[in-house]
Amino acid sequence: MNRPKHGGNLAWAAAVAGCPPTAIVDFSASISPLGPPESVLAAIVAHLQDTRAYPDPDYSELRAILAVAHHLPSDWILPGNGSAELLTWAARELSELEATYLVTPAFGDYFRALLAFKAKVFKWPLANGSWVMGNRAEASQLPITNSRTGLLLNNPHNPTGQLFSRETILPLLDQFALVVVDEAFMDFVPPHQQQSLIPLVQEYGNLVILRSLTKFYSLPGLRLGYAIAHPNRLRQWQQWRDPWPVNVLAAAAAVAALQDQAFEQLSWDWLSGARPRLFQGLAELPGLHPYRSAANFLLVRSEQSSVLIQEKLLQQSQILIRDCVSFPELGDRFFRVAVRSPADNQRLIEGLAQILN
Repeated sequence: MNRPKHGGNLAWAAAVAGCPPTAIVDFSASISPLGPPESVLAAIVAHLQDTRAYPDPDYSELRAILAVAHHLPSDWILPGNGSAELLTWAARELSELEATYLVTPAFGDYFRALLAFKAKVFKWPLANGSWVMGNRAEASQLPITNSRTGLLLNNPHNPTGQLFSRETILPLLDQFALVVVDEAFMDFVPPHQQQSLIPLVQEYGNLVILRSLTKFYSLPGLRLGYAIAHPNRLRQWQQWRDPWPVNVLAAAAAVAALQDQAFEQLSWDWLSGARPRLFQGLAELPGLHPYRSAANFLLVRSEQSSVLIQEKLLQQSQILIRDCVSFPELGDRFFRVAVRSPADNQRLIEGLAQILN
């Protein structure tokens, strides 16, 4: 079985660990350990009978809920089969430009989507150590013009956890023909700290925001996300894709999740306590150097091979971490771990301690 390029491959992990997939404690996929919320599970059960009919192709109820949440007209919002589906259509548009700049290290699906449409990709590397945006000229000598180049980045950044300020990204909207910002992890940032560009989307016709509803609400199996952009752009995407990309249970789950304010607050309270404790526990282990993060995961630099650490953790503790071999800029000396429950986080620290001490 080939080494996975994504987190969450429990079948592969179970084969290495020699145990059932249900026995694996998964730190490789950055999914909240708190959900799905009871309100969401109840909504799924209540709508089981709706599977006998096709979904509303306009997803009117879901778009209305999202419109209220983001203070936008509903035609500025397009639900999708996970943000990955919507990334595909963003990549199709970016491929029509002369070149696309990709902030790296980057989520592997960005390359997949761009190269599927034969986009010309130039890397824009973050400055290692501080994980800040470097000089654009370092990425390529190609001149940047508003009419012919695009930009794709995520905020908070995956895999570093860096949160870019609005002030950092805002000037780029005048320098690129199309700017796609993946905000899949922005929900994990408390509202008063968020740096979302959604409030600016009506001012910039070249801005696209991608959002995920699966990570914060623990629903990766339902595949649900949405895009926010100018209605003309979203109507074009609608013409490109299948007519019913979001199933009725996913749509019902999303409507319930977006109205569960108690779960939102519970999540922010959990992360504000669990993340610094996990950071401190990792920092105290020999040879590990975690980075500060605004998201629900931590990037860790290791003085030992992350692949070997991953394999030993699986075999000795049935714990799966995300190696960073698929990120060329990081390689075999970095790994990423999700923030989980206090008990799971302690189990990870103890498992690592057995390997590293």
